[in-house]
Amino acid sequence: MNENAATRVLGALISPLFAFKGRFPLVAYAIRRLGVTAVMLFFLGFGIFGLMALVPGDIVNQVINQQIMAGGDMLAPEQIEAMRAEFGLDQPFYTQYFRWLGRALRGDLGVGLISRAPVTFILGQRLLNTLLLNSISLVIVTITSFALGVYFSSKAGTRADIAVTFVALFLHAFPALLVLMLLQLFAFVTGLFPIIGFPSFPFHESPGAFVLSYMHHVFLLVLASFLGAIGGSLRTTRALMLDQLGQPYITSLRTRGIAEWRVYLLHAFRNTLNPFITGTATLLAALFGGSVIMEIIFAFPGVGRLMFEAIQQQDINLVMANLMFISTLVMVGIAIADILLAVADPRIRYGKD
Repeated sequence: MNENAATRVLGALISPLFAFKGRFPLVAYAIRRLGVTAVMLFFLGFGIFGLMALVPGDIVNQVINQQIMAGGDMLAPEQIEAMRAEFGLDQPFYTQYFRWLGRALRGDLGVGLISRAPVTFILGQRLLNTLLLNSISLVIVTITSFALGVYFSSKAGTRADIAVTFVALFLHAFPALLVLMLLQLFAFVTGLFPIIGFPSFPFHESPGAFVLSYMHHVFLLVLASFLGAIGGSLRTTRALMLDQLGQPYITSLRTRGIAEWRVYLLHAFRNTLNPFITGTATLLAALFGGSVIMEIIFAFPGVGRLMFEAIQQQDINLVMANLMFISTLVMVGIAIADILLAVADPRIRYGKD
């Protein structure tokens, strides 16, 4: 009787969920996908705290070293333990993580353990800078790879196609770090572009001049992102288009007299949307991951450079805020891409192949 009652209760709880999924499959899929993203972010944060706990030393050691280098006296053991207790470092890493997570869910990211400034204040402008820079790069690479991939798929086998394919493969294989160093050297030798990737005056001082100066400063950074990503994106788009153009339905459309541009854009490219959307989401993750080195080399005030400095200082609050913000942006972007895939292909939302 107890088992039957439990079964009925469980069925009463689950049946509305199945009914909702059957009535609104796309909404149910989106909720499930975002829920998976939240779980992944939870375990990612847990792993970050665990890895930071394995690093020798902590923020207290950094403070002590700075004080000694400034000519101060060595702290007593009691003072060191009190400072560790103040920072919460006397607790196991999982306790520190759950405390941080509870504050973060309330919108409190704490303060920088060295600067003592609110993390949201430190992170705010840096996050905007990185987001804007990578968004510009993503739009340019996506549009260019789409246009060139579609165009050269129609020129397959020609000299121009062979040349572009060679250049794309060369750029795809060329080390990204070497590209950044060469562009930095080019800026230094020629003086055509600044070696630091951000204007020296604020936006509110002169908005028009700031926009022009910003474009001048970030040109090489966007170019570096473009050169690092266009090779793989172009080759992928071209290969997908060539695969679709070899399908029997394309031959059927052409024999019916359908205009070539309609065959390419409304039929062939439409059937490449799934891998194209997935590739764009992967490109977003690659851009954010690669921006760390780029921001360090070009002294760009973004979250990548801030994270590098925070890891050096072992400032766990700044490290967590940086990594979780970047990871959230990337994972939410991938989740949105998956939802767009479900919109483009109804089989996905129903869990069918």
